[in-house]
Amino acid sequence: MRRAARVLMLIFAFAIPWEYSMDFGIPLGNIARITGVLLLLAAVPAVLQAGRWRTPGVLQWLVLWLYVWFCCSYFWTIDPEATLDDIRGYFQVMMIVWLVWEFADSPSDLRALLRAYVAGSWVLAILTMASAGSAMAEGQMRYVATGQDPNDVARFLDLGFPLAALLLSSERRWHWRLLAMGYLPLGMIAVLLTASRGGFLAAMLALAGCGILLMRNHAKAVLAGAIGLGTIAAILWFSVYRAAFERLSTIPEQLQDGDLNQRLNIWSMGWDAFVRTPLIGTGAGSFAAAAGLNPLDTAHNTALSILVNGGLCGFLLAVCIVIAAAWAAMETRGTLRLALVTALLVWVVTSLVATVEESRTTWLLLGMIAVAGRFGRENAEQLAECFPERVSGLNLETPQPALQSTGA
Repeated sequence: MRRAARVLMLIFAFAIPWEYSMDFGIPLGNIARITGVLLLLAAVPAVLQAGRWRTPGVLQWLVLWLYVWFCCSYFWTIDPEATLDDIRGYFQVMMIVWLVWEFADSPSDLRALLRAYVAGSWVLAILTMASAGSAMAEGQMRYVATGQDPNDVARFLDLGFPLAALLLSSERRWHWRLLAMGYLPLGMIAVLLTASRGGFLAAMLALAGCGILLMRNHAKAVLAGAIGLGTIAAILWFSVYRAAFERLSTIPEQLQDGDLNQRLNIWSMGWDAFVRTPLIGTGAGSFAAAAGLNPLDTAHNTALSILVNGGLCGFLLAVCIVIAAAWAAMETRGTLRLALVTALLVWVVTSLVATVEESRTTWLLLGMIAVAGRFGRENAEQLAECFPERVSGLNLETPQPALQSTGA
């Protein structure tokens, strides 16, 4: 059962980036929700069969306390129905932190998770590019995979960049290196097609981190990649995707004099809602009701969303979770540390203009960082073998059993 749970965990990580592009409707939901339920159904008997579970770390306990706090908010919420929906939703996304912690037994399991997420990001990028033709025919300037939001797509893709750079820098087998190498230009093209201004800025941060990471061993490749990306951007600009670039060119104007696509008004109303009940908040999922917005609106800022929904108590727990993740990332070394810190910074930047606490990508990232920190403390030698500082060539031989990937 434990092996089945690990395989399902990889499938789950693979499905998360493009989950909204395959939705089966009520009551099944999207592909990530379905695989998450299957993973949970396999995980529970696997833990019971073993008769023990892994001792939780600080981050896992903090996540549990935050979830319990949101559950408690049902007793004072101003929107009970929305709070009940959010409690169910939070369980589905926060459980990832615990499941990754329990079933990632070795650094090779962590590496397999990174591969799975990058492979899923490949799918999302391809779906985004495939949608460009029909979107252009309809006169749209933003291209996005079916069922997806352009800003969410850009954010999911951005998180894949430092993870792909890490794999490119550390993988020995040519097919895994090809997976990582191919994603960098493909993902950037897809981000440009979404015309997400916040996503574009986060992509620049992510690629800067990737450049620093890869410069250690692949300086010429980094230079060639930068030239290649510039060439691709020029081709897109002068062909059919000029409208997307024109939207991206408004970034300086929006930062100086704009309202950030009406986000400033939303933030103002959200702040007014927070100061009315600053300590305990208005209840999980109640931001729109508390701020007097359309029920479909979101805070477009993760910190403000938690402040309104969970008050200062919930916000303090959330800050502690981020600090614990940063601490775990710093317990690793070399390229792994650089990749995880870059991914966490990209997540922080995107959280400033998006509501990401209910996203599976958030909790998968935090879960992987926590596991990496555990290996950095308990299994540093094997972690260094999985993510070496230098890879001299392509190893086509079968790896040693201790490093063999589980299901990747």
